[in-house]
Amino acid sequence: MRLRIGTTAARKFSAVILAQAGIHFRHGFGLSPGRQDLYSRLVSKLRKPVTTRMPDLSTDQHLLCLGMGYSAGVLADRVADAGWSVRGTTRNAEQALAPSAARYETYRFDREHRLPAAAFAGVTHILVSVPPDESGDPVLDAHRDDIAAIPGLAWLGYLSTTGVYGNRDGGWVDEGAELRPSGERGRRRVAAEAGWLDLWRGQGVPAHIFRLAAIYGPGRSPFDALRAGAARRIDRPGQVFSRIHVDDLASVLIASIARPSPGAVYNVCDDEPAAPEAVVAHAAGLLGLPLPPLVPFDEAGLSPMARSFYDDNKRVSNARIKAELGVALRFPDYRAGLAAILAATSLTRIIPE
Repeated sequence: MRLRIGTTAARKFSAVILAQAGIHFRHGFGLSPGRQDLYSRLVSKLRKPVTTRMPDLSTDQHLLCLGMGYSAGVLADRVADAGWSVRGTTRNAEQALAPSAARYETYRFDREHRLPAAAFAGVTHILVSVPPDESGDPVLDAHRDDIAAIPGLAWLGYLSTTGVYGNRDGGWVDEGAELRPSGERGRRRVAAEAGWLDLWRGQGVPAHIFRLAAIYGPGRSPFDALRAGAARRIDRPGQVFSRIHVDDLASVLIASIARPSPGAVYNVCDDEPAAPEAVVAHAAGLLGLPLPPLVPFDEAGLSPMARSFYDDNKRVSNARIKAELGVALRFPDYRAGLAAILAATSLTRIIPE
């Protein structure tokens, strides 16, 4: 039997089959050898990153991740596997010694700890995911001139947020929409975006802005709270969020590296904004668990931080990343993404890597 997973529809279908097979295993009903082989091959296909055209690797390429967190780590692994050199920063010495940082040269960076000149030596690409604080953007404040002085810098990506658009009462926004953030965090992001674009206009730094929707992926999905028995479905009629799987985010960044367009701004999200309670319900169904309780928003007792996310209700368009970067999302909606996360987790438990 020849296995082909080339289209979005085929990937979504395969992901659902995998999730169901994973549940089948966990419930103790062993699959036949033939189905086990199909299951293993499907998961192997889905685990592979989407083939996205990489830049020319015939010359030395060196990525500096200013903020080596969850999203940056996925991009770092992808380009390192393609032969790039990678170094990054963390906020404290303990993080620099963590196993996740062991693969890469890591520096401590915060407002009290500037980077040495060696951190910028030979760098060809920079990803900035350090968030702004009440004083502004820490990277710009500390190293604006150092970054502008890097010879041959080919690309810089700044990870912002779709929060810069504010509330649209469920309406659609694209990159040309007015920026009118609802809260202080969004206003800080607007100011930081302006600072990076000014660095492009004033000093030629090839800055690109990526406005990210809610990021999910392995270890950061509704499955975690469901397994811990802590999940709830927050009921706020009409509320929707856009989201993006972390692997698709990395693919968007790689596509931009391959097709740099300094000064460009991109929304990074999947095709289907969805109600948060629907996502939790779907995840519970994949796990074979009962639905968590549906709690009215005003009775949920959310923290001020959690409540602030509900201040914005909008649908975010991703048309530009498709038209300008040629991106084909591996996980075009939360159903495909969740099914693949569950399938990969299930196989790892059955057949350890």
